[in-house]
Amino acid sequence: MGPFLYSAVVGDAAPDPGRRRELAERLATAAGGGPERHRLRLAEQGKLPVRERLRRLLDDGSALIEDGLLGNTLAGDELAADGVVTGIGLVHGRRVCVMANDPTVKAGSWGERTVEKILRIQETAERLQLPLCYLVDSAGARITDQVAMFPGRRHAGRIFHNQVRLSGQVPQPCALFGPSAAGGAYIPAFCDVCFMVEGRASMALGSPRMAAEVTGEQVTLEEMGGARMHCAVSGCGDRLCPDEDDAITALRTYLGFLPPSWSEAPPVAAAVAPARPSFADVIPERAAQGYDVRPVLEALLDRGSFFELKALYARELICGLGRIDGRAVGVVASQPQVRGGVLFVDSADKASRFVSLCDAFSVPLVFLADVPGFMIGAAVERQGIIRHGAKMIAQLSCATVPRWCVVLRKAYGAGLYAMSGPGFEPEATLALPTAQIAVMGPEAAVNAVFANRLAELDPAARADEVARLRRTYAQDIDIFRLASDLIVDAVVDPDALRPELSRRLAAAAGRRRPPVARHRAVFPV
Repeated sequence: MGPFLYSAVVGDAAPDPGRRRELAERLATAAGGGPERHRLRLAEQGKLPVRERLRRLLDDGSALIEDGLLGNTLAGDELAADGVVTGIGLVHGRRVCVMANDPTVKAGSWGERTVEKILRIQETAERLQLPLCYLVDSAGARITDQVAMFPGRRHAGRIFHNQVRLSGQVPQPCALFGPSAAGGAYIPAFCDVCFMVEGRASMALGSPRMAAEVTGEQVTLEEMGGARMHCAVSGCGDRLCPDEDDAITALRTYLGFLPPSWSEAPPVAAAVAPARPSFADVIPERAAQGYDVRPVLEALLDRGSFFELKALYARELICGLGRIDGRAVGVVASQPQVRGGVLFVDSADKASRFVSLCDAFSVPLVFLADVPGFMIGAAVERQGIIRHGAKMIAQLSCATVPRWCVVLRKAYGAGLYAMSGPGFEPEATLALPTAQIAVMGPEAAVNAVFANRLAELDPAARADEVARLRRTYAQDIDIFRLASDLIVDAVVDPDALRPELSRRLAAAAGRRRPPVARHRAVFPV
């Protein structure tokens, strides 16, 4: 029976040239994207085809392992691959999953099989513990397909559920090349970071026409949900990119700092000398005088390694990824040049998000503090400054990644706490020799404590007494006294700070990160 069965099978298995030709044609049609009129329009807009975007994202010569290419293609190129490319490729020699909308197919909108393909690549990313890159350019759900793709267990809502499940397990960066409309706007929102192409990218829950009809508001899409608005005002965007190539480069750069998943360590690169030999002449002695902290970063970080996030948003605080002697670090730095480096509602949110990102993927944190504290006044209290500041401190308190607090010039009040001060279990608190740590500065402290007494003195006596009280207060908070009392762990010369941090980073590389026994915390939001 065996030989008979074998011969029968062999006899029926002659190749069918027609079917092979049909396969080749179907594959070519699906890979070619939508109808020619839509491809021409994309070119007129100066936008790259989806597969060219993927070619530039993935390593040279890296082939995409693609599933679902023939999804919904019985209708020809009108629904080629159902408007989304999903698969696995290589970035920096490491495997990543990708999901890329094709705007030539129904404007990148979602149908039933579009959603199924996205769900499957999300499940693959979780199963294989690989990063998932979202290349978004979509008009949102197809209203004509809503029953087939919107309300059910394995429909569009499941995409966001899966994003939340994946959050903190694997990196999920997003490059936004065009619209991300209606419910689809939540894909970039649930990603770790979102890089937006200026003049092209947009995120909005409704269109300007819908806003006019529902609220009477007359607004353009750029004003309501454009890239610059989201990167500078709402904080939904992390980087404003001049073109698609810059967004793709940003996505590759971001992945280069992070491990494939939460359970691995960040990759170490070759050490590079800093761009600036010293920052000793950068920081003014007077505590209230502004200056740009970026030259400090140039002296501490490997040349060209700093990758800033949310640079246009809450500019009084700088957050970004960089390297010190090849090791990845997250940097949270006060920016005294902008609003004196005071912490506001938005800067607290910015820091909270960045701390949670670094903690999720084992990136050590270096805080560079030159902070007067949190902003006060009726306006910020109404905005919830207490709640937002508490959120920042809560994220910091939960972080188990190695952290260092470096006081550059001053750390006053709750600003010390927010910048990972001694009470928040940093590996160490370091300070420059001119640094001050106090509830408030000498000027404010003397005014707060002695105002009534000083008011009784004549002007000349008052000036002498104020000067004496300020000297006494400054002696009380002198950094060498704080070092003597073990409030700070080391006082470091500016030129020795980079090698000091490099040694400490290497020493803390094996830090144990114990879990916390509870269901979940109830944090301010």
